[in-house]
Order: sequence, then C-alpha cells, then structure tokens
Amino acid sequence: MNDFGTGDAAVAAQPHEVDVVVIGAGQAGLSSAYHLRRVGLAPGRDFVVLDHAPRPGGAWQFRWPSLTYGKVHGMHALPGMELTGADPARPSSEVVGEYFTAYEDRFDLRIRRPVDVRKVREGEGGRLLVETSAGTWSTRALINATGTWDRPFRPRYPGQDTFRGRQLHTAVYPGPEAFAGQRVIVVGGGASGTQHLMEIAPYAAETTWVTRRPPVFREGPFDEDRGRSAVAMVEERVRQGLPPRSVVSVTGLPVNDAIRRARADGVLDRLPMFDRITPSGVEWEDGRRVDADVILWATGFRAAIDHLAPLRLREPGGGIRMEGTRAVADPRVHLVGYGPSASTIGAHRAGRAAVRDIRRLLAEAPVAV
Repeated sequence: MNDFGTGDAAVAAQPHEVDVVVIGAGQAGLSSAYHLRRVGLAPGRDFVVLDHAPRPGGAWQFRWPSLTYGKVHGMHALPGMELTGADPARPSSEVVGEYFTAYEDRFDLRIRRPVDVRKVREGEGGRLLVETSAGTWSTRALINATGTWDRPFRPRYPGQDTFRGRQLHTAVYPGPEAFAGQRVIVVGGGASGTQHLMEIAPYAAETTWVTRRPPVFREGPFDEDRGRSAVAMVEERVRQGLPPRSVVSVTGLPVNDAIRRARADGVLDRLPMFDRITPSGVEWEDGRRVDADVILWATGFRAAIDHLAPLRLREPGGGIRMEGTRAVADPRVHLVGYGPSASTIGAHRAGRAAVRDIRRLLAEAPVAV
C-alpha cells in the first residue's frame, strides 16, 4: 500500500485517486469493505476505508464498561466470519473490538486511522473529493458509514444552564458506580435509558425516569413479520426525505426478566417530560418538582453526516431521500447504517446492496480523461 503521509509536498497535495471511498469502519463500513473485496476491488488501490476512531471497534469501543457482551441485544456477525466463544461477562467494547481487529486482519482491509473526514464536495470529471486530516481522496463513488455515535443529541430546556449539578449524555456514561448516593434523573425512553436506570438504581439515593412519550413495552418474540414492519416504517420516512426515527420508536422496548423486576420495583415508573430545569433540579407546570444531583440525558443520537453538507443532499424535511442505500440527489453516494439499515444485520445487508449498485455504476460510467 502507498504511504500517503510521506514524499514531496507537491505530490502529497494531489488527491489520491480510488474508485470507492468508505467513511467509517464500524459494522456498516467493514461489511461494505468485505463486499468490495468480494467483487474484486483491492483495498488501498481501488478503495480505501477511512476511520476517525483510534482503533478497531467502531462505536462499540466507546461503550461503558458495565455494558457486557451478554447484555447486548442482537449483535449480528460480520459477513464471512462469525463471532464465537465470547465471554458474556466481558465488556462489549473489548469483545467487539477484538472481533473487529481480527476481521480487519483476516480480510486485509487496511483501514486508515485515525483520519477525520472534514467534507465531501464535487470534484472534476464527475468525481467526488473527500477532504480529510490525512489529505484528499478523489473517488467515483462514496459509501458513508459514519453512524450516529459522534453526534449525541441533548435537547434544550429553559434554565438548563443554571443547573448546579452534573449533566451528561449516554455517550460519556461512566457506569453505575459514579452515581453512588446521588439523586439521578434519567431522561429518555429508549434502551439506553432503561439500562442506565436499572444499573444506577442500586447505587443511587434516588432515581427518576422522565420521557417525552409513554414508553411502549413489547412482550413476546421480535419475529420476522414485526421486523419487516419496523424496517418498512423507517424506510418510508427516508423515502420522503425525513430524518430516520430511532429503532425503539418503531419496535418498542423488549420485555425480559430484568425489565419485569424493575417495573415491579418501581424503577421504571415514568414521569412526563418536565417543563424547565432549575438550579437544584427540574419542574413541571403543575408545580411538581424533583431535586437532583445529576441529569443523565439518554436522548439518543443523530446521523453524523455534516461532512456531506456541500453535496446538498438534505431535503426540506431535514433528512436525505433514499432509494435503497442510494441518495436520490446523488447516485454516487450511498448511506449504510442509516435509516432502515441502522442495525447490525441491516448494516450487513446494506453494505452488500450498496456495493452491488456501485459495481454497476463503475461498469457503466467510464473514468473521465
């Protein structure tokens, strides 16, 4: 592989030409790279994978230590290599990080990291230019697999800046021991919010759960019909150019024994969203008050796609209109791990579909000279 970090400055300033750039090396990015290799493209020469993380593991490497592998819901294997024999008591960050490392080595994917992608813009001859901290790549097609972890969402409420306690987001959740003896408000009705509550409750002096909408708990197996229905609902939104909804918003929260115990113990007794934040806690318009030492925002993430802004892919509704994995506004751009493919199994399928489409694009569109 060429070492793009050395050599004459004038040469280094020239874009590195490839057929495909993949941005992100999480589940979606690695799946895409695997399928690019399967169709005969060579890593480092025909395609490159750029990852801003310091090491393999995608967003998993940043998960809190108490999220053990046994607590992970629906971790689907990467294509071509199963994850077997993992200790369910080990942190998921370690298990998945080691798995991704082995996967990159087995298929010689040659991930370039850490590389920060700053923007993607129009180039010459029908190409796209990917500007990064490690130089610029000129490419005929782009697979964006940046996920959401880098863009935590924390809503704004009146008085937020006056709160004298700690405010933190799931993205920097340190584990339950950090809340020992404290009064904690957890905001958010998704899987992270419920997991945080159940972990923190035995340590905290008091916990309060607040959500915008009443949580929907789902009994029974998540069968194929339910899965197709959930995907179809998210898919319809991205077809309309609307921002994707969270998975839990369309599937509900699966009920297991831990959830049942927490509900019986009152840990998952939910309050509606407060109206303002005070120096000592939160308040509702009806006069209710809850004092707190910590507000933990388990309010999810948004798609990390700001680097695509120069391509003007966003619709008036705020999202990117999609047909399959392809951006309707620019057929050279594919988004995997976005919208209906924002799951581990969905990312695998989306990577395969994107590569199939890109292969046709490369065959039909000769390189401009």
